[in-house]
Amino acid sequence: MVAAVASYLDARRAGGRWLVRMEDVDRPRTRPGADTAILRSLERYGLHWDGEVVYQSSRIPRYEEALRRLREFTFGCACSRREVDERRPYPGTCRGGVPFGRHARAWRLRVAPAPVAFDDTVQGRFAQDLERDVGDFILKRADGLFAYQLAVVVDDAEQSVTDVVRGADLLDSTPRQIYLQRLLGYPTPRYTHVPVAVNAAGQKLSKQTRAHPVSDDQASQVLVRVLQFLGQAPPEALAREDAGDVLRWGIEHWSVAQIPRTGAVAVTQE
Repeated sequence: MVAAVASYLDARRAGGRWLVRMEDVDRPRTRPGADTAILRSLERYGLHWDGEVVYQSSRIPRYEEALRRLREFTFGCACSRREVDERRPYPGTCRGGVPFGRHARAWRLRVAPAPVAFDDTVQGRFAQDLERDVGDFILKRADGLFAYQLAVVVDDAEQSVTDVVRGADLLDSTPRQIYLQRLLGYPTPRYTHVPVAVNAAGQKLSKQTRAHPVSDDQASQVLVRVLQFLGQAPPEALAREDAGDVLRWGIEHWSVAQIPRTGAVAVTQE
C-alpha cells in the first residue's frame, strides 16, 4: 500500500497516468485470486488506475523477442542451484561455454565491468559494478520462465513508462534493469525508491514475515498512516474523512523531497 499510494500520488500530482501491472511472470508462485483481491483493495482505497491491467503471464512472446535481440550478449548456463550460490556474484562457470557433457539449462546476460549509476529522487546517487557485485545474471530460468529483470524492462518500455515509484527493496535491481535498457535501446525512466514498511525486527512486512493485509474497512485511517510514513504530515482529522478526501489532500500536498530514505521509519503491527 505504501508503494501504491506513493506511485499514485506522484503520477496524479504530475498530471500523468497511473498504471497497474500484475507481475505474475513466475506462475508457480502465483496464488489464484490474488490479482482480484489486489484490484478490489485498490478500488476500495480510491486508487483508480488508467487503462487496462497488464498481466506479464500474457506477454511471454514479447520477452522471447527481447531475449532474441540480446543473443550476442547472452550465453547458456548449465549450473544448477546447488552449484551456484545466488547470494553471491556468478563465478562465470559457463561464460566461455557449457562444460563437456552438460547442456544449457538457463540463459544469462554477460555483463561488462563498468559501473552502472543513476540518481534516485529519494535515495540519491546509486552505483553498482554489475560484474563485481552481481555477475552475469539470469534472463531465462532453467524451468523456462523469464526473469523479473527482463520482463519489467520490456513492459516499462512498451507501456511508455516515464517514472517508476516503488519500494527501496528493489533499489539493488535497478542497475541491472538500466543495463538491459541500454542494450535494448530503451529509454531509462526516472526512479523513486520509497522506504518499505518493516516490523520491529527490521524485516519488511510481507507474506514471508506473516504480515496481515491492509484493512479494507479502515481505508482513511490507513491512508493517513501511509502519508505519515512517507513524510507528508497530513492532519489527523483526515482520518475521519473518506478515502477520496485523503487522496485529494495527498495529491495537492505531495512532496517527494519530504520522503525519508530507506529504514527511516519502522512500523509494528497491532
